[in-house]
Amino acid sequence: GVSSNLPLLQALLASDAVQANAVTTRYVESDLAALLAALPDEITPDLPVASSPQAQTVATPAGSEALISPTTGVMVSLLVKEDDAVQVGQVVAVLEAMKMEFEVRATTAGRVHSLAAGEGDALNEAAPLLFVTPGEVEGPAVATEESVDLDHIRQDLADVLDRHHGISDEGRPHAVEKRHRKGKRTARENLGDLLDAGSFQEYGAMALAAQRRRRSAEELQTLSPADGLIGGTGTVNADQFGEQAARVMAMSYDYTVFAGTQGMMNHKKTDRLLQLAGQWKMPLVLFAEGGGGRPGDTDFVGVAGLDCHTFAAMAKLSGEVPLVGIGSGRCFAGNAALLGCCDVIIATEDASIGMAGPAMIEGGGLGRFTPEQVGPVSVQAPNGVVDVRVKDEAEAVAVAKQYLSYFQGTQADWQAADQRELRHRIPEKRTRVYDIRAVIETLADSGSVLELRKAFSPGMITALVRIEGKPFGLIANDPQYLGGAIDAVGGDKAARFMQLCEAFGLPMVSLCDTPGFMVGPEAEKQATVRHVSRMFVTAASLTVPFFTVVLRKGYGLGAQAMAAGSFHSPLFTAAWPSAEFGAMGLEGAVRLGFAKELAAQPTPEQQQQLFDKLVAKAYQQGKAMNMASFLEIDAVIDPMESRQWILRGLNASGFKTGRHGGRPFVDTF
Repeated sequence: GVSSNLPLLQALLASDAVQANAVTTRYVESDLAALLAALPDEITPDLPVASSPQAQTVATPAGSEALISPTTGVMVSLLVKEDDAVQVGQVVAVLEAMKMEFEVRATTAGRVHSLAAGEGDALNEAAPLLFVTPGEVEGPAVATEESVDLDHIRQDLADVLDRHHGISDEGRPHAVEKRHRKGKRTARENLGDLLDAGSFQEYGAMALAAQRRRRSAEELQTLSPADGLIGGTGTVNADQFGEQAARVMAMSYDYTVFAGTQGMMNHKKTDRLLQLAGQWKMPLVLFAEGGGGRPGDTDFVGVAGLDCHTFAAMAKLSGEVPLVGIGSGRCFAGNAALLGCCDVIIATEDASIGMAGPAMIEGGGLGRFTPEQVGPVSVQAPNGVVDVRVKDEAEAVAVAKQYLSYFQGTQADWQAADQRELRHRIPEKRTRVYDIRAVIETLADSGSVLELRKAFSPGMITALVRIEGKPFGLIANDPQYLGGAIDAVGGDKAARFMQLCEAFGLPMVSLCDTPGFMVGPEAEKQATVRHVSRMFVTAASLTVPFFTVVLRKGYGLGAQAMAAGSFHSPLFTAAWPSAEFGAMGLEGAVRLGFAKELAAQPTPEQQQQLFDKLVAKAYQQGKAMNMASFLEIDAVIDPMESRQWILRGLNASGFKTGRHGGRPFVDTF
């Protein structure tokens, strides 16, 4: 304090060195004795100089060398005395600083001439400890580095290795066998299949269920390895796209631990993994199998735990990184809620996905059901919950890898069908339906088509494809369903897919063949006005390149919706020779526009003749080449050139495929 320091500061200010401006930052440390001697007797404090950090200069005895302190600290052990022989590398003293011990080793062989400090002394860095007279001394040489058996396992490491073995599949043979008997894979087997070999870095493997108040640590290690959630970082498809593009965060609920329920600790682990995925922009793959909150956890202060951050954290990733959910077996409550936040849900045939399991349903007085009756995939695929339906977990992982690949870059190796086939995919008879999926498979690189929500709103196709290795999002009308008309759920399906492509920077291709939006009293009961208008609103905010190719019918508002709102909204709107256009379907337009003329015909046969004549005239008026002559579309092209038009359009846009960040989130439905 001031009372102790004031005399010293006064002497410092009065010293010749300070007056001459000839001091350094080590001045007080090196000249403390001189400063103290300069203090007037009446103000000289009674300082315990001997026990303060050693600062005085100690003369080195002639013919000897000083061994100095490597750090500031206190000497806790002096292992030699005067006249002792020392070898190079021999430990002669131990210092303590900041609760750490520092061994001081002799740097010169010889005999100890004298000691400069003793046990308990506080020393500054570089202060002399003792002086050694160099010379040869008897005795074996001391190794300067300890000889270490590299195969020796210390006890602390052995404890860690044992724990890791205990949570591995090899350390849990009974749980693994039970899982395999059910025809299922373990969580670790699924992650091992998904991630590139050797790339998995697990987080939170030591977690145990928050039940220490009711179970021993040993029991919890057996019952709750990793607290039922295995997760960490890794890579997927690194051999194709490189380590950086292949980064993912992967996590899997472990059904063998308390039926995959969500405990306090695995919520904490999940939050950590989700935070890292968002911070470092890593796509997330979630294996969701199990229930919701675990009622058996006791080690927390609270009531319901509804202040946990997991679900908000998961939702926050929407639009930030691709989210892939895999549902297999029983997936209820909390697991289903996380699954529902994903951009794409891949579900196995045995999946049951619901916001509550049988116990909660029965508890709510809503009846008794088996797990298989609650949200089976046969229900959840047609209603739009499930994007891709697969046979088993192995196929689910394969689809997940394929899905991620569209956001990882361009594939160098690709093949495509003979594009001349496209010239023959559309029947010459304008009223004959055809297989739109065959068109897509021919147009896209071979094996590159991944259709999403195939069973939901079958009239609107949404798929991820590649053209010359480059990824695209594709929408198309299916004339085999409602003639290609866009119904309410079709509008939802297309608009949500646009959001997905916008969020992650995928250019879009639209294959238009629609008579328009679905109309009629039944259609309006489905809130069609609102649902189909989502296509207009979403398309208006797109920043990714959009290319429209009209295959056959391009009628009315539905056709405009397939062209991002207007035929002049896409980077180009091209048509095949088979295309036909109109403000509404030709037949309907003739019936409405020429109702009086048709009614005036004396016989039904004559009415039909006039009707056919007027339709043929309208068809000629609405043919693709006539549309192009009025510049309502940009071009009429040979179908076999469609791929090149799309690629040249992409090149003209200057757009770099990849995450674009144009969406704050992607709708869950």
